[in-house]
Amino acid sequence: MDTDKIVLCASSKYEQKYYLNQDFMGLPEEIKKELKIMCVLFTEDIGGILTLEFDEDGTLNMVTQAYDEDLLYDEIGSVLKIKQLREEKKDLFQSLELYFKVFYLDEY
Repeated sequence: MDTDKIVLCASSKYEQKYYLNQDFMGLPEEIKKELKIMCVLFTEDIGGILTLEFDEDGTLNMVTQAYDEDLLYDEIGSVLKIKQLREEKKDLFQSLELYFKVFYLDEY
């Protein structure tokens, strides 16, 4: 795992769990709820593990991974779903990036 990345949240189909980094508990409840729904639905539909993480520049990335033996993981579907979410949730992602840059990178 790259130490320059900070995980915002993650969802796992394998463990059927959702994780929100405690450092982001200050986010508004509606945003936390939207993130949870988005991540859980993604892993229920595609499978594997979805992680939303900030890089050192404050860019929010969606990273998926799957166990090698997971034959049900939809690799092509994951790429398409991420593209769809990037378009549909553009405002949310931009707001999260701004939040991260202001509160964690001390920019602006």
